[in-house]
Amino acid sequence: MWTCMALLLLSVISASGELQQEDTEPRRLPPPGKLDFGYVPAGVYETLAHYEPGPIGILFHLVHAFLHAVQPNAFPHDLMVKLAKDKFGAIQTEYQKPENIVLTLQAIYYEIGFLVCAAVGLMFIVLVPIVGLFFCMCRCCDNCGGEMHQRQRKNADCRRGLLGTLLFSTSLVITIGVLCAYAANQNLSSQVKNIRRLVNSNMRDLHTFANDTPTQIDYLISQYATAKNKVIYDLDNIGPLLGGRIQQHLDKEVHPALDQVLNMAGAMRETKEALENVSVSLVVLQEGAGKLNFNLSQVRNRINRTLNDPGCHDEESDATTAQLCNNIRLSLSQLQISANFTRLPNVNPQMEKMNNLQKTNLGAIVYKGFSSLNDTPHVVIEQTRSVVNNVQNLMDGIGNNISSFSKGFPVQTCLSNFTIFISHAHAKIEDYYPEIDKMDFYRWIGCITLCCMVVLVLAFNYLGLLCGTLGYDKHASPTTRGCISNTGGTLLMAGVGFSLIFSWVLMGVVTVLFLAGGNMEKLICEPFQTKELFKVVDTPYLIQPEWRNFIPGYLYNDSHLELTAESLYSTCKQNRGIYSAMRLDKVFNISSFLNTTVFTKDVVGQLDNVKIDLRGIILLEAEGKQNLRDFSEAGLSEINYADYLEEVNKGVTAVDVLSFAKELESQTDLMPRGALQASLKAHVGTLQQIHRQQIVPMEQAMKYVRARTALNQSMRFLERTASDLPNKVIAVLDAIEAAQYLISQNATFLIHRETRKYTATIIGYFHQYIEWVKTSLALEVAPCKPFSNILDTAEIMTCGFLVDSMNTFWMGLGCSTLFLLPSIILAVKLAKYYRRMDTEDVYDDSSVSGTWHFTL
Repeated sequence: MWTCMALLLLSVISASGELQQEDTEPRRLPPPGKLDFGYVPAGVYETLAHYEPGPIGILFHLVHAFLHAVQPNAFPHDLMVKLAKDKFGAIQTEYQKPENIVLTLQAIYYEIGFLVCAAVGLMFIVLVPIVGLFFCMCRCCDNCGGEMHQRQRKNADCRRGLLGTLLFSTSLVITIGVLCAYAANQNLSSQVKNIRRLVNSNMRDLHTFANDTPTQIDYLISQYATAKNKVIYDLDNIGPLLGGRIQQHLDKEVHPALDQVLNMAGAMRETKEALENVSVSLVVLQEGAGKLNFNLSQVRNRINRTLNDPGCHDEESDATTAQLCNNIRLSLSQLQISANFTRLPNVNPQMEKMNNLQKTNLGAIVYKGFSSLNDTPHVVIEQTRSVVNNVQNLMDGIGNNISSFSKGFPVQTCLSNFTIFISHAHAKIEDYYPEIDKMDFYRWIGCITLCCMVVLVLAFNYLGLLCGTLGYDKHASPTTRGCISNTGGTLLMAGVGFSLIFSWVLMGVVTVLFLAGGNMEKLICEPFQTKELFKVVDTPYLIQPEWRNFIPGYLYNDSHLELTAESLYSTCKQNRGIYSAMRLDKVFNISSFLNTTVFTKDVVGQLDNVKIDLRGIILLEAEGKQNLRDFSEAGLSEINYADYLEEVNKGVTAVDVLSFAKELESQTDLMPRGALQASLKAHVGTLQQIHRQQIVPMEQAMKYVRARTALNQSMRFLERTASDLPNKVIAVLDAIEAAQYLISQNATFLIHRETRKYTATIIGYFHQYIEWVKTSLALEVAPCKPFSNILDTAEIMTCGFLVDSMNTFWMGLGCSTLFLLPSIILAVKLAKYYRRMDTEDVYDDSSVSGTWHFTL
């Protein structure tokens, strides 16, 4: 059987790595990383190896407490080991040796409680029949209460009541004891009927174990497809997975450089727009300033001509007029424009250069570089195509190797043999059921007979008490008692006779059952629960002197393997796999097998052969670089930004024309009326008209306001752009060159690192499958709970059914037997008060001396 089991589990382990060759429906792949292998299909074992005795369990606990009081010593582990090693031979043949004497004394010390109780029982067995014989002979000689005469006593009623109460109480105790014995007897008979159910459920569990193991093996095999499909998925997506990670790391250096070029292209675009704004705004402002300057010049010239009038400087003019004319002439120099845009040079040379630069689409060139970088996954796909195909072929080859290896184990044959063995064993057990039922029937009859002996005594006691109590007449003398009362006394004496006949037989049975059941409880049942029994069995070199551990020594010829009966039982008790329970890794190491087949160096070697060359990625073509250099030489630094900003920040005129006109008008009003005054007033009107029609629009009209604003903003932007422009362009070109050098020359380390991570991910799927197979074999595949259930079932039937019931039986029967002794004494004494006496004591009143006379 064990050879079959070992071959079975060996086939389970080897088949766990088998590749599923058939085309199966693809499973929905989980996210990268953790694989979902599902749950191994588990059979349901129906045996519940747990026994609840029910209400009778209270009696079982009482027996256990009594046995603990009788035998409080700990389990004699060392003594049992020594006895087992010696096999009791030397102790029997060479018992006079000191070491054997010591062992004998240790055994006596451990059994002292049982020996004392057994001695008491033997004394009971020997003395009771002897004492009973002498008692009967003594009564036949009219002694020991055999004389049919009762002395009259004043407290006779009190004594009779006390004796009756004590006898009734004693009978109740005996009744309880015999009921306990009867309950234990019935419990054992009812539990014997459950033996077939327990055995059948254990056998069905063994069939379940044998039938479900192939299904679990097939599931382990099928889940290899999960790891394989995930590997194929990652190989098919090597571009996004490997190339994407490479691109992601390159982006950290490349993207900022290309962004700088894009920013420079935007700056070129904005520079061209700013120059165009400057050119347009300058034309508008020059046109408006030219017209205003022309009109102011005309007005100024006309006023000068007017001031040349004789009325301003001839002898006839008064001093005030001359002074006013002189003041007006002096103020005419203020009547001119302030912002002279006509003196500013145009920016046509710079605009021409920028127009030429814009013919090259720098943005498109940059986006072409982005596109070249984003094409990294496709480059990886093309350059790793052969490696991917080789790895896929290796996976198929590995699966074929595992399949051919696993087919070398006779799985079906072993399972069939194991199933046949179970069926044959079950049939053999079935053949014993009639014998077991017959033996249980005889046992039940014997126990009932013993209980009936006690019940017969109880019947005489209860009937004697009933008849004696009901038929007793306190006014009747001992010689005139009634028939019922006399019958009660006779029944009590009959009970005494049967007690003397049966009690020593009952005590003999109780003593034998006590020694057998008590020692089975203390030496088998309790040590099994505390696992002390396993420690004895697992004692090194106990079974064979050359075997340290007998189980691996017998199965694997390696007694130093850590496999004990306790570990095997505990592991199966947890319903773990038989692979871990029986340490089958000694026969077949799943780790080394899977590591040399599923996880091969060839897979790693192929993935290490991945070579990726990114030198074909061009971030910025030569045309784009030249465009940047031309931009730095566009002449922006030649523009005199200070002059432009100075003119933009000036007002329209040097003086407020309206205020100038009002001042001129106020001075004119001080002149005498005449042609001079009229001419000057006309000039005042002209100035007011110029202010209203030209100056105000230039200050408030959107055309001029926008032109001035645009000129101001454009010049400031151009000034900022032109500031250190050559160095900025050089920095951008250096960044591009550094990024290009990184891709072309220094990307090897990055590619190697990411390739190793990708390889670790691929191999990680195999590792996950291997670890899952190991865990499943240890915990879920072929769970060996049925084997621990068999041992637990044997313990239940032996200890729970037989030993506890037997111990409860002798405890109840022994209690009843012990209380037969006080029952005998009380019944003998009480019978005197119920039986009709032959003589009695009569008191003569005429007698002076007060003596009693006997009346026959």
